[in-house]
Amino acid sequence: MVPLLLVLLLALVLFGAGFAVKVLWWIALAVLVLWLLGFVARGTSASGGRGRWYRW
Repeated sequence: MVPLLLVLLLALVLFGAGFAVKVLWWIALAVLVLWLLGFVARGTSASGGRGRWYRW
C-alpha cells in the first residue's frame, strides 16, 4: 500500500511541476511579445533620434 501511495504522490508532484513550468513558459512568451512591441513602438526624442522606451 505504501509504494502505491508513494507512486501516486510522485505523479501528483510531477504533474504539478509540469503545469507550473508550462504556465511559466506562457508568461515568458507574453513578456517577450510585450518587450518586442515596446522595442518596435518606441518614440522619438526631441532631437530626432530614437530614444529608449524604458527608464533603466
